[in-house]
Amino acid sequence: MKVYITSDDNSGITPEEAKKLNITIISMPIIIDGSPYYQHKTLTEKTFYEKLMGGSNVSTSQPLPQDLVNVWDKLLKEYDQIVHIPMSSGLSNSCQMAKMLAETPPYVGRVFVVDNHRISVTLKSSVYDAIALAKLGLSGQEIKDKLEEDGFNSEIYIMVDTLKFLKKGGRVTPAAAAFAGALNIKPILKIEGEKLDAFKKVIGTKKAKLAMIEAIEHNLATNFKDTPREQLAFAIAYTFDENEANLFKRQVLEHFGIKDVMMNPLSLSVATHIGPGALAITVTHVFDKNLSVDNYQE
Repeated sequence: MKVYITSDDNSGITPEEAKKLNITIISMPIIIDGSPYYQHKTLTEKTFYEKLMGGSNVSTSQPLPQDLVNVWDKLLKEYDQIVHIPMSSGLSNSCQMAKMLAETPPYVGRVFVVDNHRISVTLKSSVYDAIALAKLGLSGQEIKDKLEEDGFNSEIYIMVDTLKFLKKGGRVTPAAAAFAGALNIKPILKIEGEKLDAFKKVIGTKKAKLAMIEAIEHNLATNFKDTPREQLAFAIAYTFDENEANLFKRQVLEHFGIKDVMMNPLSLSVATHIGPGALAITVTHVFDKNLSVDNYQE
């Protein structure tokens, strides 16, 4: 049985990586001043951040249903089944839309939509796992079941540099955003499963980094205490400031005594809502690191 994997660009997987992995990534529309753009196709990071920081009206949307089924129709001519892994249903309606489409002919029993409550680098880990499981001979339904059973075995902590963009989206009040900016407060958000919640507020980036590392340390001692370290993947994500992310990466490597940390920029659709200067760290259960990364590239 030939099983093919698709996801969306909230995974942070670039077109070049997708080609190496022999998977397809669906582009999420980014609306700038009323016109749709697509990361890696019609929108560069440079232009995006110029528009975002320059005051343009920037928002996000879900893919058009027709765009998704066009991809599926083409792939199903060559493959028996498709496993589609979109971003968490708790953060976007695109997952629910895909599930509804997969429940209609001719996709029933051939397209399996995974809702394992992941986004960004944790979603990327799910894609790697799906590729590995497909190569081990699992069916689309079996891959979907395994990924969803494992969905909550992941923690993400995100330091937001400014509340300006969360305020724009109605997630904080203007007064709270102004107060935080005046005192250099760095809010830390937490994604556990499908929920995005406030976790902690600290003053300054240095203390925010330490707070996120301590949170991961706590998770290792509690939620992941019985999980072998070789089945845990650490990752860092960021918006705009790669230099700060590299400094954080070195700090994480040294603190946890590990050899490698996956690091990716957050997708531009995520950056739309949290703005530049964000830093995130995550620890995620993976089925087998040796089955999930470079040696499974085509």
